[in-house]
Amino acid sequence: MNTKLPQEKKRFTDNIAPLSLKGWPKWAVYLFSLLGFVYLLNPTAGIIELLPDNLPWIGNLDEGAAALALWYGFLEIQKARKKG
Repeated sequence: MNTKLPQEKKRFTDNIAPLSLKGWPKWAVYLFSLLGFVYLLNPTAGIIELLPDNLPWIGNLDEGAAALALWYGFLEIQKARKKG
């Protein structure tokens, strides 16, 4: 009889390595994550932007980079909690 052992549930983030494992210092990951969060809050109401949103095709790349920086910060925190 073939019995399958119960497997642990895998999360989406299990296959993504934090930047600290790729040689980035943890403080830099947290700093870029904080900067990404502040950029996404849009404290200047769109007056100061790295790339204006009305540029075709590339207008939202700066928000994407900020969201990616924030994502890697969350991933760093998650992996640190899982480790400790």
